[in-house]
Amino acid sequence: MLVTGATGFVGGAVARLLRMRGREVIAPVRNPRRSGDLAEYGVSVVEDDLSEVRRLAELLRDVDGVIHAAGSYRVGIGRDERGAMWDANIGTTTRVLDAAELAATPRIVVVSTCNCFGNTHGRIVDESYRRDVREGFLSWYDETKFGAHEVARQRIAAGAPVIIAMPSQAYGPGDRSQVGQQLRAAHDGRLRYRVLDDVGLGFVHVDDLAAALIAALERGTPGESYVLSGPQIRLGDAIETAARLGGRRPPAIRVPTGLLKVLAPLGRLAGQPNVREMIDAGAGVTYWATSEKAAMELEFSPRSLEDGLRDTFNPPVI
Repeated sequence: MLVTGATGFVGGAVARLLRMRGREVIAPVRNPRRSGDLAEYGVSVVEDDLSEVRRLAELLRDVDGVIHAAGSYRVGIGRDERGAMWDANIGTTTRVLDAAELAATPRIVVVSTCNCFGNTHGRIVDESYRRDVREGFLSWYDETKFGAHEVARQRIAAGAPVIIAMPSQAYGPGDRSQVGQQLRAAHDGRLRYRVLDDVGLGFVHVDDLAAALIAALERGTPGESYVLSGPQIRLGDAIETAARLGGRRPPAIRVPTGLLKVLAPLGRLAGQPNVREMIDAGAGVTYWATSEKAAMELEFSPRSLEDGLRDTFNPPVI
């Protein structure tokens, strides 16, 4: 089995779980010195930045499947970072699928995102939903992940054995995302104010997500897409849950979106190069989708947010 993005939050969880189940795992990584505990789990770490199709095809020659979890997830980037994100999301997906075609890889899971649905405007949609692209994109991340998703769909149309997984907001131990940092700060009593807490997300624990991605590879139907979403909750409600689990009060101060827009030009001074993009992607936006199909076909059963956060802040000792 080959897993891209194994040094990342989701890809790492997939690689470790595969090894715990006794599967052989190859992990191409840009810098093996930053591969964390992968080698300790018995993962075969190979230095490769996914830039050369033929080299990647050689790694794929004898594997029975690939989970492509590599990519870039950040909202609020500056224009000078757009090229790198385009390549990380669209370019890398294209090269991985090209390599898989050369190597005749029998099963391929492309890790997309519920973000590809765009703003669902309070609706909980399913895999058949198609956004109105005339509304535009909410962020550069949104646009590049949508592009990568379309690349995967085109390969499916051409007959490639691709399965598309569409996770929602992953969280869990080791989560360094913007959302994960807010939840941790709320739990620890360090979150001083709330911003854009009306954004609607589906929260899925990373361990549940990793198990579902492996199930998609093993039992998913090629050509199909599977939403892998946890409970649909507003960020503000998630923050309150995290604070309560930590015995804290959630921050009472909420920064109004209107004030945030006024202050947006000053964002660079605080290390936020594109506050406007963060507002567009978060103010009242919902990224809600149902995982009923995955529940039926992959036995996907994500834990509740409260249970997941409890496991995040006080992980079980193994």
